[in-house]
Amino acid sequence: MDKKTAGHPLKTFNNLSVIAVIVGIVIGIGIFRLPPLVAQQATSDLQFISYWIAGGFISLLGALCYAELAALKPDTGGEYFFLNEAYGSFPAFIFSWGRMTVIQTGSIALAAFILGDYATLLIDLGPYSSSIYAAVGIILITGLNLYGTAESRGVQNILASAIVILLIGLGIFSFFSNVPEEPAAAANQVWSFPSVGAAGSAMIFVLLTYGGWNEAAYLSAEIKGVKKNMATVLTAGIILITGIYVLVNSAYLHVLGLEALQNADTVGSNLTEKVLGPGGAIFVTVIVILASLSTTNATVITGARTNYALGRDFKVLRFLDGWHKKRNTPFNALLVQGGIALLLVVLGTFTEEAVATMVDYTAPVFWLFLLLSTMSIFVFRNQHDISELPYKVPLYPVTPILFLLACGYMLYSSLAFTGPGALFGVGILCLGIPVVMVEYYREKI
Repeated sequence: MDKKTAGHPLKTFNNLSVIAVIVGIVIGIGIFRLPPLVAQQATSDLQFISYWIAGGFISLLGALCYAELAALKPDTGGEYFFLNEAYGSFPAFIFSWGRMTVIQTGSIALAAFILGDYATLLIDLGPYSSSIYAAVGIILITGLNLYGTAESRGVQNILASAIVILLIGLGIFSFFSNVPEEPAAAANQVWSFPSVGAAGSAMIFVLLTYGGWNEAAYLSAEIKGVKKNMATVLTAGIILITGIYVLVNSAYLHVLGLEALQNADTVGSNLTEKVLGPGGAIFVTVIVILASLSTTNATVITGARTNYALGRDFKVLRFLDGWHKKRNTPFNALLVQGGIALLLVVLGTFTEEAVATMVDYTAPVFWLFLLLSTMSIFVFRNQHDISELPYKVPLYPVTPILFLLACGYMLYSSLAFTGPGALFGVGILCLGIPVVMVEYYREKI
């Protein structure tokens, strides 16, 4: 990119646009795959729904912490900027390296593979059909973002709105459907506290379904009135997502019943087939494809912002720098991100279960840096007079401590209960160490 086209981020995101990005990233395939795994750890309907409410509460704790961080230090780098300001350039670089090579690109590949799996149900392209669809999806979404932030933001608003409307409509319509008498017996269930092991296992899947709300931090430099609006968009996004999750999971219970839900492999299809008849499978396939496109686009939008900040601050990766003034987009960072995501699609093609591999690949690195980013709130509190803070997290320090405990447990779980993909992701993260050493060496000579 030449100097004539170089620019800097403009404040073009309003509250609705940011909420659309949050919803687009969070609401994806999880709501159609993970509820049966959560239900297996529940002994009653109320206990099952309480897990989802707890997931929303924990996510809200994290969102309130991030609202203080992003309002105090708004920057395109998001968590990268928090880590750099709190701990210095080394952990910030390693985080951004991990985000570029593991977290975001792995998440993009994950959403693209899900898109491919469901698109294949409509039109099968052969033995590598899912991978072909995944690659095409990444190319098209990256191309959209290269064309311009206004265009990608507009598409995101449409996709997120469609998903919210469809899921709310499906949830409400399910309660007016003819339900067999068996699920009604659940009314006789008695609440009991789950064991620590059952609750912990359930929350692994619940919090995975809620993951992605923190991406709003990467738009903080582009949000209008960020200092007063950051808490609003994060809180509104989490509340909206929690409401949708509780509604859809209540619909699962109402139509299927807890026992059937515990044994359902394709719960979304099971629900829609009972509510809508044989054509329900096509309906849920369309919803999942839209959700996958929305997640891919939102993740591409936020992921490229960190790559841009990395190139801006480190000479060894200067090729990532460059903000296209006319299109208001991190052009070079988008190209690199898309290339790495395509490489992961190629690698995932030759694994037994591409979706599970991508989950394992991203989880440990994600929870590690979510924990470190949240800890930076204590550093900034010591650096600034409390009166200088544009937004203060409620009930400090209880709120961040509770969220840190949740992050610590998820980090442990992502290492203890996942496959070799997790170790591969950690290995790729460690490759960032020699790269940053080159940067420090160049500064000395």
